[in-house]
Parts: sequence; C-alpha cells; structure tokens
Amino acid sequence: MRNKVQKILNKIRPYIQMHGGDVFLVNTKNGIVTIKITGTCAYCSLSNITYNNMLRDILKEEIPEFKKIIIKT
Repeated sequence: MRNKVQKILNKIRPYIQMHGGDVFLVNTKNGIVTIKITGTCAYCSLSNITYNNMLRDILKEEIPEFKKIIIKT
C-alpha cells in the first residue's frame, strides 16, 4: 500500500507545489494513510478540505484497502 500511495502523491505533487506547498507520506497502517503537508498549504484554512476531498477520492478509487486519511501540518 505504501508504494501505491507514494506514486499517487508523486502525481499530485506538482499541483501542490504550484501553490507553494508540498506533501509527504508519513505512514500507512491498516488502511489508514497519514500525510504531512508543508509550505503555504499547511497554513491555508481550506487545505484540510482540499486534501481530504482530493486525496480521499483518489485513494479510494485506486487503493481498495484504503480506509481513512490523516493530515498533519
């Protein structure tokens, strides 16, 4: 699962970097993905919504064992 998540993050990273941020995989365990966001995205009031919606949808679609995403700043 870790490799699948990393590939997805690598695909969306350029979009995030265009907005002054970055995203890193912290952990995958029991279907739970933990990521860390940095840069301007970490302090944007809408980033949690954006990351939750965008990433959750992609992960649900591409990784059947995905259950939940946790975002750290």
